[in-house]
Amino acid sequence: QAQLVESGGGLVQAGGSLRLSCAASGRTFSSVVMGWFRQAPGKEREFVAAIRWNGGTTYYADSVKGRFGISRDNAKNTVYLRMNSLKPEDTAVYYCAADPRSYYYIADEYAYWGQGTQVTVSS
Repeated sequence: QAQLVESGGGLVQAGGSLRLSCAASGRTFSSVVMGWFRQAPGKEREFVAAIRWNGGTTYYADSVKGRFGISRDNAKNTVYLRMNSLKPEDTAVYYCAADPRSYYYIADEYAYWGQGTQVTVSS
């Protein structure tokens, strides 16, 4: 059974940085897309970033472009989300996801999800 486990969330002041990790296990994800989504209270889950495990092509939501960076470590089977210049509006539960059917930016397309990690940015 495939499993995704996020870590690295926490409380940070506006302007600060955090790095989230997503450790994948239970199957090989080397041929799929890995994504990060977030969900704030009362809002729908939204796309943040994605990366093709094979080749490393990256995709970003406009709201995080230039501030966030997604990367992967093949040896550790882990995907990272580096978040810089954090803003209060980045506050949300961040989820790692894997293996979308077609569209990497649509949450419902993904087959596997982690449990989420809370990121809170104070002003």
